[in-house]
Amino acid sequence: MSPRKPSRRPPLPAGAPQGAAPAADGPSLVAHIDGGARGNPGPAGYGVHVEDEAGALVAEIYGYLGVATNNTAEYAALLALLEYAREARAASLRVLSDSELLVRQVRGEYKVKDPKLKVLHAAARGLIAALPRCAFDHVPREQNRSADALANLAMDRQDSSGPLPAALRDLPRAPVQRGLL
Repeated sequence: MSPRKPSRRPPLPAGAPQGAAPAADGPSLVAHIDGGARGNPGPAGYGVHVEDEAGALVAEIYGYLGVATNNTAEYAALLALLEYAREARAASLRVLSDSELLVRQVRGEYKVKDPKLKVLHAAARGLIAALPRCAFDHVPREQNRSADALANLAMDRQDSSGPLPAALRDLPRAPVQRGLL
């Protein structure tokens, strides 16, 4: 897949009101999310591939994080998706991720121990609570290629398709270690 660079702000599905609270009659979305870091920590990015329930592409969202950990990048993808779903007034959201850690933490099956991830996890839980229906599934990496390609695009271009998710804007960056960059 050769992702195209979307506008700075991904378009909302046709007919989706902007800035309103979620409504049960909004779109049903399915999204693949992925985050990655080249080094851990290292240059990091995230990608989100959003489709409607019929499988039609709705949005491609990606972001460059600078130096961050892989887990931070995974949460960045989730937060970007959740903010998008809220703005789109999604009636339901199915999140597909190859990060077993993220999926199990969001489901409450694993504890979140890292202090920075606790902040991102809490922000994600707040956004999830604002959606009418949200489900998380772990998928094999080979079924997550579209989101992985977008995360790599963000890292390669050191660019983003829009603003970083709100919970990430004030999060301190991981320190750069010698030899990583």
